[in-house]
Amino acid sequence: MTVLTSPRTVRTESRNKGLIRHALDTPLASLYLVLTTCGLLTGLGVLMVLSASSVYAEVNYGDPYYFAKRQVMFLAIGLGVAWLLTRVSPKLLRSIGWPALIVTLILLMLTFTPLGVTVNGNRNWVQFGSPWTRLQPSEFAKLALLLWGADQLTRKEKLLDRPKELVPYLMFSGAVIGLVLLQKDVGTAMVLSLMVSLVLFLAGTPLRLLVAGASGAGLIIAAMTVFSPNRMSRIVGFLNPTSDIEGINAQPLRAMYALASGGWWGVGLGNSKQKWGMLVEAHSDYVFAVIGEEFGLVGTIVVIFLFAVLVATAFRIATRSDNPFCRHVSAGIGAWFLIQAALNMAVVLRLLPVVGVTLPFVSYGGSSLLATMAAVGLLVSCARQEPAARKVLARRRSASKARVTAVVDGRG
Repeated sequence: MTVLTSPRTVRTESRNKGLIRHALDTPLASLYLVLTTCGLLTGLGVLMVLSASSVYAEVNYGDPYYFAKRQVMFLAIGLGVAWLLTRVSPKLLRSIGWPALIVTLILLMLTFTPLGVTVNGNRNWVQFGSPWTRLQPSEFAKLALLLWGADQLTRKEKLLDRPKELVPYLMFSGAVIGLVLLQKDVGTAMVLSLMVSLVLFLAGTPLRLLVAGASGAGLIIAAMTVFSPNRMSRIVGFLNPTSDIEGINAQPLRAMYALASGGWWGVGLGNSKQKWGMLVEAHSDYVFAVIGEEFGLVGTIVVIFLFAVLVATAFRIATRSDNPFCRHVSAGIGAWFLIQAALNMAVVLRLLPVVGVTLPFVSYGGSSLLATMAAVGLLVSCARQEPAARKVLARRRSASKARVTAVVDGRG
């Protein structure tokens, strides 16, 4: 059967493709794509934290806006950090790598001291006094490992086919991941391991070295899983969804109920039923389920689309950059967001056992949001360093200086 397409339809499709291609070819396209997608995801995050946490916050804290207000506060701080990072040159960012890694290692080790706090079985928090000073170092470990690793890969970019040149990178990355594993935070350790592997792959590391490293990390994670009754129960529950529906399978099943009840368009913002005490961690690990319930299939597809555009833009910046450091940083951020978002959504969709990772930008969490916004600042900085973008921004700065000079001379 032959399907005939009218010449007008062909011309319209060609014109639309041409407009999209022209928009993507503009010098500042990457910058605008990062700002737009991150802005939409962050705005959705504040909205969903308010919606998903209001009942829990009212019952436990007497204030339905408790978590939303904290999220807005951390967002404000995160925006300030992101703005500062956009103004920092790649040369200065490279010099931050070692200090950031050392501070992160110290904070990770502090979790095993009296300053450490255990939450949900994971000793991955450190608290300096009041609960407002509580931090999750493993979230900042992603950022530190990203900055330090990009500097190391930039220095040894032409030597990555030599195994001995990768020893320092793998040793310090392994130390960070090992400390996170000792905290019993397997989910974050998986994100870090996969992020490091993907960054090395994109940097051109031989596949044989990646397979050897990934196999070692996989064996360690598998051993920790096998010898942990809690993690083994999650895997058994995942393999047998109908067992223990009031225990280990309660959360995954309620997440599926939330997604199923949302239908195409959802039940409406604020009308989720699962957040009324049935779906624990509705505002953090399972916020994607509440999105599906309140905004339906269309809402979840929009969220997936926004993440896809953001990740694709990060990799686009990496391929278009003429600065090796920016190339590795952008690729690392793209890998980070891709892996963490995919893991979170896969758990909610019951494609993976529960691993306990948040959805970037959207889930509640001060440390997570601060680290994510800092990563956005780095990505914006790298987008500004694209060759075409650099020229446009330089012309704008020159024109602005010329206008200021003209005004001053006119007053004189």
